[in-house]
Amino acid sequence: MLNESEILDASILIVDDQEANVGLLTQMLHEGGYTRVASTMDPEEVCALHRKHTYDLILLDLQMPGMDGFQVMEGLKANDAEPYLPVLVVTAQPGHKLRALQAGARDFISKPFDLMEVKLRIRNMLEVRLLYRKLTEFNKMLEQMVRDRTAELRESEARFRALTELASDWYWEQDANGNFTKVSGPVLEMLGIRVGALDGEAGDVREAGWNESERTLLQESIAARQPFIDFVFSRANPNGSRQQFRVSGEPMFDQSAQYIGYRGIGVELTVKN
Repeated sequence: MLNESEILDASILIVDDQEANVGLLTQMLHEGGYTRVASTMDPEEVCALHRKHTYDLILLDLQMPGMDGFQVMEGLKANDAEPYLPVLVVTAQPGHKLRALQAGARDFISKPFDLMEVKLRIRNMLEVRLLYRKLTEFNKMLEQMVRDRTAELRESEARFRALTELASDWYWEQDANGNFTKVSGPVLEMLGIRVGALDGEAGDVREAGWNESERTLLQESIAARQPFIDFVFSRANPNGSRQQFRVSGEPMFDQSAQYIGYRGIGVELTVKN
């Protein structure tokens, strides 16, 4: 919400080639408590002034020699990075009102002035403008918070992987189809797995010798997308030796709560001949 001081502290530019109109509007705004009121009688100065000061409201006369208000609005649209054009046009021509709105003006004031109407339209436009600016600033703040949080998560992920690598023989990640996507340590060699993509084949290829009942229990946990801790399974090698492994893993989900795979750690327990 806006407080009164924010509205009265808004920056306003009056653009009119008639000195009497500039004086009348300036006096009215000052009497209304507005503290930051500027003016120019040269329409060619408006774009440069707005780039420098970024006014909250521009009171723009449409009928001016050399460069009319429509040309001024075109210049403002070309130079203003914001999509909201804070222009309140002043016109004595009823037929210009629709054209002015189509050109980007937010509202209009009719000549001769009804000072009560002018005050209300200025107040309403300033409230919309300032709320729009606050929303823009809030969105930028949220975007920065998301960027900061993403950086923190990446740093945390890096620390997590570093610690798991120190505390285990390997760290691994699998996609939703069970294919290994990230491996740290000799997990593929220890598990007797060769990555098919490296051999010109599709998917991961597992060699024989696993204890199928243990493997089945492990696959059931993965299929149910459940975490598992210190699960032990083994493999008999062709030379008669037997390897035993202990693994822990957890399912991973994206920001939309969609399952994207597993990650975990593992160690080789024993090697028996």
